Amino acid sequence: MGLKIVCDDEEIKKFPIDEAADAVCSLLGQTEKLSIELSFLSEEEIRSLNRDHRNTDRVTDVLSFPYLDGIRGKVLREKDYPDDIDEETGTLFIGSVCICLKRAEEQAEEYGHSLKREVTYLAVHGFLHCFGYDHVEKKDEEEMTALAEKVMDRIGLQRL
Repeated sequence: MGLKIVCDDEEIKKFPIDEAADAVCSLLGQTEKLSIELSFLSEEEIRSLNRDHRNTDRVTDVLSFPYLDGIRGKVLREKDYPDDIDEETGTLFIGSVCICLKRAEEQAEEYGHSLKREVTYLAVHGFLHCFGYDHVEKKDEEEMTALAEKVMDRIGLQRL
């Protein structure tokens, strides 16, 4: 069914976020109607969230706030989470992702690729966190990076 991205910011139209979300769901075998909230934040806003939620007082590129625990590698079923269905959208809400556009611009320049690729990659990274993936251990980081790169390849935004 796909992953609905909920975002009120007009900036989202500049990036293939919906296409990336569909690719993530396809890659992970997700078939239910799912949703993630996406926000674009200023440096000050993301620094504040990073400080308040991660105890790290610095600007970062992306923050993810997964809503469901223990879902890594699982195909989600609405029937298993009846209390987590968003009444407004009729979707299973799985988390929120916040991206700092200013930091993304800096990283795109630093890595020598487009802002479109950088923001989309950050969104994919955040979506994977919402599906329970992390990069605390090296093995997990390698798995998460490989998944993100597969998604980027599928939507034609490969690393240069």
